[in-house]
Amino acid sequence: MVELPLDELSTMFAQMNSMLLDDKTVDNAVILLSEAAKAAIPRALGAGATVLDPAGRPMSTGSTDATVREADTQQYTLGEGPCLSAWAANEPMLVDDVTDDERWPHWASAIAHLPIRSVLSVPLVHDDTALGAIKVYSSSAGAFDKDTIRLLGLFEGPASALLAHVQSTDLPARLSESLQSALTTRDTINVAKGVLMAEHAVDTDAAMTRLIGLARSNGRSLLSCAEDVIAPAQGGAEGDR
Repeated sequence: MVELPLDELSTMFAQMNSMLLDDKTVDNAVILLSEAAKAAIPRALGAGATVLDPAGRPMSTGSTDATVREADTQQYTLGEGPCLSAWAANEPMLVDDVTDDERWPHWASAIAHLPIRSVLSVPLVHDDTALGAIKVYSSSAGAFDKDTIRLLGLFEGPASALLAHVQSTDLPARLSESLQSALTTRDTINVAKGVLMAEHAVDTDAAMTRLIGLARSNGRSLLSCAEDVIAPAQGGAEGDR
């Protein structure tokens, strides 16, 4: 069973509550929370939070390292992943092993090169409004369990309160737009896969692998490459009208 470091956490939370909060100090506080979560949770490789940026798009904050940022970015690009699902469903998402979890296959494929096997993501909720999600990654399979969910929940409360302090009042509309954007991104990628499947006579997994390879080799986002793949087909369709 996980031993909860209540004394240390209580001291840290008290210090945060005494801060004069603005965007900068909130970012710093979330970084402290992420670092503390990484240190407190056994076998955690890294931690961070997913929130909305000023334009209403998912972004990472408080990430402890580049691995967390890349794994998160792939979620936002593909429109799928445990953090987005925890946020949208307003419930924890536990992944014992990304290599055999079938809930987010495209994301799992996109992060196959990263040292990530287990994931736990818990929604950030303030006054019944989902603000995002806080997550931990591990390089070990089966690293997290119900005790870990309870422990990460200790960080969720303060993180939610901090973020709510600087979130604008139009959050629900921005959240809706953000999730809609994620769905649009997912649909665009699916159409691009269909084009590649038809052009190269390959299955859906091979088409996704080809699309990810294009993005990596050109240093561009998956969405941007998907739009390029679709463009000629769309142009042809419009010319036939």
